[in-house]
Amino acid sequence: MLLDTIFAPFVKERPICVMARAVLERLLDAPRIDALFARTAQQQYTRELLFSSLVQLMSEVVLGVHPTVHAAYQANKASIGVSTTALYNKLDRVETGVSAALVRDSAALAEPVVKALRASHPRWLPGYQIKVLDGNHLATTEHRLKELRGTWAAPLPGQALVVLDQQRMLITDAFLHEDGHAQERRLIAEVLHHVQADDLWIEDRNFCTRALMFGMAQRGAVFVVRQHGQLQGELLGRPVRKGASRSGAVYEQPLLVHDPERGETMRVRRITVKLTEPTRNGDTELHILTNVPTRRASAAQLARLYGKRWPIGVSREGFITQLVQVQPRPTDASLVA
Repeated sequence: MLLDTIFAPFVKERPICVMARAVLERLLDAPRIDALFARTAQQQYTRELLFSSLVQLMSEVVLGVHPTVHAAYQANKASIGVSTTALYNKLDRVETGVSAALVRDSAALAEPVVKALRASHPRWLPGYQIKVLDGNHLATTEHRLKELRGTWAAPLPGQALVVLDQQRMLITDAFLHEDGHAQERRLIAEVLHHVQADDLWIEDRNFCTRALMFGMAQRGAVFVVRQHGQLQGELLGRPVRKGASRSGAVYEQPLLVHDPERGETMRVRRITVKLTEPTRNGDTELHILTNVPTRRASAAQLARLYGKRWPIGVSREGFITQLVQVQPRPTDASLVA
């Protein structure tokens, strides 16, 4: 089983952990993971080292059983049965599509468990399936590549966008890119393929683009997104005070957003929170754009709704950014292990 080394001490002292172990072993079942790899991988294939062995090693590193991949390899050397070179070659060349499929497959397995345990959270806004879209660059490494040892530049190994299902508190999708220096917006087209009617997407300003806003509206979804400085529009009338949130007074004003590529115009609600305390960047106002109808939520409700997204980045930072490996495109010599 993949989780023997992780849960053995807990099972001995706390029988309830047997239940947790059963659930997690179902999520990380080795034959299932290897089958997922076989049907998802396009270039890499298995000769000696199973993909499930990689997942086991990375799980032990991420969850603190071992401090490094090498230490995890030494502890499992007999069962792995390949050299460290073969291990790193395969780990470094895991395709982004395989990593994303692993995230989605785990979510699909966990969802009925959450439902059976009646562990779903109340929806932040009734009538909508709420999803939080967030992204980050995967953490840099202290190991310096030979080509970069003479410069202060830090290479970024990749970036990931993740989607959190608020009601079930599950990460349901991951969108990955090998270029850690590319903008997150390059993955927007992939995100739109997963947008459905009656979704409510909460996003930071990096995702405040015409392509995403118009694309979501066309698919019958709504959004709550912080306005990016590069996205301008035509303000109508004057801002009207609509109440207050814990962060400050809330104002609302209509905004027309023009999309020259589509030749379309969208009217959105521009919600402004006059902050009682400035942000770490010195901002004294927070502008939020949304196409949620007024009858479904007030400006103050939506301001509070946007504020709820902040803790999400902290809670999912560790596991996803380390377990999902984003690396350069493989060479022919590294496709087999």
